Amino acid sequence: MKVSIITVCYNSAETIEKTIQSVISQSYQDIEYIIIDGGSYDGTLDILAKYRSKLSKVVSESDDGIYDAMNKGIALATGDIIGILNSDDCYSNSDVIYSVVSAFRQNDKDMLFADLKFVNDNDKILRYYSAKRFTPNRLKFGIMPPHPTLFVKKAIYQKYGVYRLDFKIAADYEIFVRFLLVNRLSYTYLNKCIINMLVGGVSTSNLQSKKIINQETIKALELNGIKANYLCISTKYVTKILEILKGRLLNYYKKN
Repeated sequence: MKVSIITVCYNSAETIEKTIQSVISQSYQDIEYIIIDGGSYDGTLDILAKYRSKLSKVVSESDDGIYDAMNKGIALATGDIIGILNSDDCYSNSDVIYSVVSAFRQNDKDMLFADLKFVNDNDKILRYYSAKRFTPNRLKFGIMPPHPTLFVKKAIYQKYGVYRLDFKIAADYEIFVRFLLVNRLSYTYLNKCIINMLVGGVSTSNLQSKKIINQETIKALELNGIKANYLCISTKYVTKILEILKGRLLNYYKKN
């Protein structure tokens, strides 16, 4: 089973090397690694050149945002399943892709997701984001699995579409709604933390982003024919608080 991994980046010189290393160190061998760069000028391209022999495809050109870049990567991908790893995220260990492939082989579902940890520059755990209790119905409350842990069969993107470009931040949420609530695609949950996500990404950076996320969450539901209101989606913040508390507990046990 061939796995395509897509990393989209723009001026990511401070973080992308660690991301690349987490991919090329995977024990599973049948990996196609695609980098879609938005025309970086901060040294990112020098890092990509350093690892060029380890990268299957590299594209560097202007785009219409992160989701346009993801769609470019999906179009280039030739793997059976596709994962998207952001340029400031890393796989948590060298056996992540092996575990993902094993789960697909055992369950033969359309898609897979797992858990991730939000970390800071010192790898301190700030939040543990688990998909263990996720059900598609929770999408109606703005709760979705961790998108960086998502792996999807390429045939699913071909049949049901890719990321919408009329979303600034929440096209990943919309695709979960479209795949799981509207088309009821099958999925499996991998009960492992497979991603370390550096805090400060597009959807985690500031209060203005939170406002846009809430607006786009409502938009995603309504576009897919699902009734929505701000009261329902506000319940997701309770879940986030619990995840932050779990992250603090994990840090405590890590120290002791």
